[in-house]
Amino acid sequence: MNQITISVLKEYIKLSFVAILFANIFTGCEEAFIPEISTDPSEIVVEGYIEAGGEGTPPYLILTRSLPFFAEINLNKLDSLYVHDAYVTVSDGDKTVTLTEVCWNDFSPEEQELLKQILGDLGLGNIENIPLSFCVYIDLDFEMTGEVGKTYDLKIEVDDKTLTASTYIPQPVPLDYIKFQKPAGNVADTLLEMRAFIEDPVDDLNFYRYFTAVNSEALMAPFGSVIDDQLFNGQAFEFPLSKAHSPNEEIDSGKYGYYTRGDSVTLKWSSIDQDHFDFWNTLEFNRINQGPFSSYTKVDFNINGGIGIWGGYSSIIYEVLAIE
Repeated sequence: MNQITISVLKEYIKLSFVAILFANIFTGCEEAFIPEISTDPSEIVVEGYIEAGGEGTPPYLILTRSLPFFAEINLNKLDSLYVHDAYVTVSDGDKTVTLTEVCWNDFSPEEQELLKQILGDLGLGNIENIPLSFCVYIDLDFEMTGEVGKTYDLKIEVDDKTLTASTYIPQPVPLDYIKFQKPAGNVADTLLEMRAFIEDPVDDLNFYRYFTAVNSEALMAPFGSVIDDQLFNGQAFEFPLSKAHSPNEEIDSGKYGYYTRGDSVTLKWSSIDQDHFDFWNTLEFNRINQGPFSSYTKVDFNINGGIGIWGGYSSIIYEVLAIE
């Protein structure tokens, strides 16, 4: 297994796992509904990406099976949900590549230890004694990498089914500047708010998603990680960018979303297409609104014949220091 492949898989694991945990709620558009207990066969769940930025990344995805709405979810059960032996291709209109299935047991013990550390950093707890066997489909030979302005068509053949999806990688829209300032309200003097300024292009609607990391932590997406420009299309606009927190991290309302003075902050700022935006927008809305006194929300997806997301990113990485 070459070092480039390990690097890509590490990045994949950092960005993924959210959709698996919520795979049993992927069913449509943003509207309230009351789930029914179903005995229907499980569906194929797709979470796949291709990214432009830097040297670009090859297409990669994870395939699982959905669970009944009220099924118990744990890491042991996730092991049995992976879909194996699928025939997966991605085409950019000029060339078509076939993705190879790579599983946990394909890694050396040293590589497994490294990936366990990454999974632990995601807040999944002590996984030393849990037999993980996650699998990723990836273009191991780097025959195709993400390019701005291209459309990528996904095709999956498995279990006598054919799943298709398409994603477009838009032009990146850089941030003009990033600054930190003291938040409003009664918060500790050591905490700062990140604010960004953008000159939004006037011609088209634009859709954005961002990830943050502090010091040596892994990049994570915050709640409300997606932004569209319906309210500021074609304008100069300043807005806050909250610090991402692990889903299992205990919430401190006095610190949530803020950075600590002196933090070394990595910001990943990505342009995405509308289908990709709609998926995360509805998924995050669902996650935020779950509870005994709220209604369930269907999640938009762009997979024909299955559920989930096939999305492109055009990304820019910023490294900044949290100081005023």
